[in-house]
Amino acid sequence: MDFSSQDDGTGRSVSMSGALGQSEAFIEFQEQISQVAPIDRPVLILGERGTGKELAAARIHFLSKRWQKPLVTLNCAALTPSLIGSELFGYEKGAFTGASTRQAGRFEQADDGTLFLDEIGSIPMEVQEKILRVVEYGSFERVGSSRPVQVDVRIVAAANVDLSAMAAMGRFKQDLLDRLSFEVIYVPPLRFRKEDILLLANHFAGRMAFELGWEEIPQLTDQAEKSLGDYLWPGNIRELKNVIERAVYKSGSHIIEDISFDPFQSTYGEGLLPSVSPSGTDFPVSRENNDNAAGSTGPSRGLSGKGQEDILEDLFEKPLKESIQALERYRLDSAMESSRFNQKKAAVKLGLSYDQFRGLKKKYDPDIWG
Repeated sequence: MDFSSQDDGTGRSVSMSGALGQSEAFIEFQEQISQVAPIDRPVLILGERGTGKELAAARIHFLSKRWQKPLVTLNCAALTPSLIGSELFGYEKGAFTGASTRQAGRFEQADDGTLFLDEIGSIPMEVQEKILRVVEYGSFERVGSSRPVQVDVRIVAAANVDLSAMAAMGRFKQDLLDRLSFEVIYVPPLRFRKEDILLLANHFAGRMAFELGWEEIPQLTDQAEKSLGDYLWPGNIRELKNVIERAVYKSGSHIIEDISFDPFQSTYGEGLLPSVSPSGTDFPVSRENNDNAAGSTGPSRGLSGKGQEDILEDLFEKPLKESIQALERYRLDSAMESSRFNQKKAAVKLGLSYDQFRGLKKKYDPDIWG
């Protein structure tokens, strides 16, 4: 079967072109998909942002016995908590203001097929309870109705957060997690697929050249290839695609020499815009301090351009517990950023073992530190 492009059953084309690779990690990952796809059970896909979790879900569907039936997707993080229920289960006419007709939800649309729930960790607990009932009994009620609707749907879910940690903290239903995790597949980050970087880069370069109407195929110089191989790719395949497409259109020729990894680098230097304080802190933002820190380096830059004395003064004004938490989060944030989001390197910078680093990391919101 050709997986370059498939129809998801709703008339939408699902591109599979990012599912390319020859590395051992990629091949093992694809073998896991091929093994579980024919088994009609829920699958949980875990991975960092930009790794291709939706592509994995599509491949599971098209290798399953349901491949001729609909593949319906829902990005749970894109909806407000009040809308997720009606999107999943549909609603009756008059169920709420604006409900002028009966509307089928994603479960009904995916009947006999596959429902892919992306960012499932964003679903509110009360909606998780209804999903659990669908998984267990194959039935649900539309919003505004008490009449059960029967469906036969295979659920494939994905997340980029630690769902086990969320369940331990009471933020995700353990029963639902148990039902969804018949098989758990981890999508390998691009930094563990070094052999695939140039393969993907040349693929994206060729597609961009075709889009631009070029007759010649772009060629990466040795230095450009080295730059791509040395980079750690915190945004994974999505970031690689953006980097390569940007390099191709800016090159002006089929020879690709310059690789820009950060599109936010300004030719006018730093300090052009006001800074934002790190997550979980309430340090004030000062444009004057930020401008003065434009040429500074090290962790002190992250706190709105403040010097260490100002940072300490802010910390001492807080209650002890809040000060410790704010400092821990700031140090974690700074270490992750300076290590290009490589957790092992960040742990070394903080003088921690990897397990100690992970333990400290899990103290805070998994949506931020997952």
